Amino acid sequence: MMVKDIQITPAKTSKIHDVDFNNLQFGRVFTDHMFECDFKDGKWSNPKIVPYAPLTMEPSARVFHYGQAVFEGMKAYRDDNDELFLFRPDENYARINKSAARLAIPEFPEDFFFEGLKQLILLDKDWVKKGWGNSLYIRPFVIATEGAIAASPAEEYKFMIILSPAQAYYSQEVRVLFAEKFSRSADGGVGYAKAAGNYAAQFYPTSLAHERGYQQIIWTDASTHEYLEEAGTMNIFFRVNDKLITAPNNDRILDGVTRKSVIQLAQDAGVDVEVRRVPVAEIKEAARNGSLKEIFGAGTAAVINPIAGFEHAGSTYELPKMEDSYATLFKEKLMNIQYNKAEDPHNWRFKIS
Repeated sequence: MMVKDIQITPAKTSKIHDVDFNNLQFGRVFTDHMFECDFKDGKWSNPKIVPYAPLTMEPSARVFHYGQAVFEGMKAYRDDNDELFLFRPDENYARINKSAARLAIPEFPEDFFFEGLKQLILLDKDWVKKGWGNSLYIRPFVIATEGAIAASPAEEYKFMIILSPAQAYYSQEVRVLFAEKFSRSADGGVGYAKAAGNYAAQFYPTSLAHERGYQQIIWTDASTHEYLEEAGTMNIFFRVNDKLITAPNNDRILDGVTRKSVIQLAQDAGVDVEVRRVPVAEIKEAARNGSLKEIFGAGTAAVINPIAGFEHAGSTYELPKMEDSYATLFKEKLMNIQYNKAEDPHNWRFKIS
């Protein structure tokens, strides 16, 4: 696709001068433009970039009633030479279509996705700030827009991309609860998809954890609550002695881009990585005998977030302070690749030009 195929309507004025980039709340500030494309009459058409603005939709739009909505999360980075990069965007493209398929949403064309993304970022490139931890968070999403209250897949959809400047996601120490009652997802469900409803279902149990002084929940399997699977909206890693352990992908667990990148970086560094089911009992025993060195979450927004302690079945466990932590090591390695400060042996960087 050539740029002429995307209709671009530039904003008359920019909001950028009203933004304090040193005090950003995650996901609260958005750039001047957005990309949109509509599915109608059996095809995606009319890709365009327009000024960021509210949408007008029918109250009967099916997204409001039957939840056909999927999304992605990715970032753009600016290096010291003012060049712009994405990180493994092919993974995000593949995953949004995998999510869409699970919710009976038509696949979005690859050329529309990458050209729309590229042109949108170039138009709002001044919003991508230099500096360690600074980035431009990218939110592609698809919603069912057809006005019809009928419990079946919609025939009309809107694909959009919006952009939000970001700094580091978490700064405080995080303590978590191991889930004993509530579940994030179940066998045969949509847990592996980035479906909007997956996240809404987490809010209530997470709010209960907040009331008890915990920032997040580590979700357990829905059937027995005996195996640890994900941390809030992130994949989860456990370091037992010098071994790194993480749960395998399945239809309950999101196939995280950061997760698979950490696994590869750990293997590159000669770390023993085990991808297997992780029993709650094993991690509690490792905490008691001192072999549990670290727990950390991995995801696009936070990159890697260390966990300081956890509670399960009324017992609390504190983790040691590690000077040579895997969390710090692999976060630095990952970000060095993202910010073009290190070699990229796996060709994960995608230059925008």
